[in-house]
Amino acid sequence: MHSATTTLPAPFRYPFRIFFLSTAISALLLIPLWLFFLLGGGTLQPALPALHWHQHEMLGAFVNSAIAGFLLTAVCAWTGTRPVAGWPLATLWLLWLAGRAAMLFGSHPWLAMVVDLAFLPAVALLAARPIIAKRQWRQLPLLAVLTLLWLCDLGYHLSGDTQWLRAAMLLTGGLILVVGGRITPAFSRNWLLQQGQPTADISTWRWLDILTLASTLLLVLAEASGQLPAGLVALVALVAGLSAALRTLLWRGWRVRREPLLAILHIGLLWVAAGFLLRSLAGFGMVTDAVWLHALGAGAMGSMILGVMARVALGHTGRPLALPSGIAWAFGLIFLAGLLRVIAGLGWLPWAFGIHAATLCWTVAFALFIWRYFPILTRPRIDGKPG
Repeated sequence: MHSATTTLPAPFRYPFRIFFLSTAISALLLIPLWLFFLLGGGTLQPALPALHWHQHEMLGAFVNSAIAGFLLTAVCAWTGTRPVAGWPLATLWLLWLAGRAAMLFGSHPWLAMVVDLAFLPAVALLAARPIIAKRQWRQLPLLAVLTLLWLCDLGYHLSGDTQWLRAAMLLTGGLILVVGGRITPAFSRNWLLQQGQPTADISTWRWLDILTLASTLLLVLAEASGQLPAGLVALVALVAGLSAALRTLLWRGWRVRREPLLAILHIGLLWVAAGFLLRSLAGFGMVTDAVWLHALGAGAMGSMILGVMARVALGHTGRPLALPSGIAWAFGLIFLAGLLRVIAGLGWLPWAFGIHAATLCWTVAFALFIWRYFPILTRPRIDGKPG
């Protein structure tokens, strides 16, 4: 018997469909639009100060949409429950869209704040229901991260201080470490076994996981408070960065370099470590905040979100995990976008050239994703199953 979801428009049959498509479209628009504002923008300016809008919407539009698509899809697999679909999913998506419109065009700050802040609690509640019903307590840390992200957003709206947005960037790096820590070594082992190769050297050390995540959380709290000495925060960032790097290197990413769907996950995790280490250097006054923010944003978030969307969309539409043509180029371009943006921030490239080149690489990467994945995300599963 076919599920009721088979009668729905394909984009609203499963959360990953509409939200991954929205993530990619927002990525395609956000950076060129920010560059337009940066270069003058004529009479068109966002509701927030332009730099604040850019920082906020990289989280509110890009990251939050990806979180919703991934988490609400993963919860179904973890708990064996039916997905949010149809009008409830459409309503959630419209709530996300209204938040983006409010941040771009809104003329009433309090109304814009309420609309923007409504989205993550809605996602958390929809994810919490099956998690609690099925007693999947190990998933609760993900809900805790969503709560902290929401609190960072609230802190920004109430104060206008971008320290809250910086804390949210670090927290998103922590979320990548949590999710990446679950999927990257497991997927790598499975692929190596399929290739007839040994997997004993892919190691996970429990104490290192605890150190990485604890130091990351401490770094987020220190950034949000803004009260600790810069040198102390830099030391915490150093511990977080070194432990995150060692944790990722223990998963031997070079052994899966021939499989782009896996290599991009390892690269995304190493970008998180690089972002934390650059945050340490910023604390010691050696680089500007823009350098580590773009290592996390253009590098880590761009790589991991693109990689996860590419994999999940294939698996959940009944397709083999074979990368569509052009997407390996997208992975390379997103890495190059992060690298160019960081190098430009360090002053090793002319700033104007670096930011334009990074914008071009980023935009083409997500344009390639939309070109190859729009049919996948907007058509029924190829195996005829619901979803």
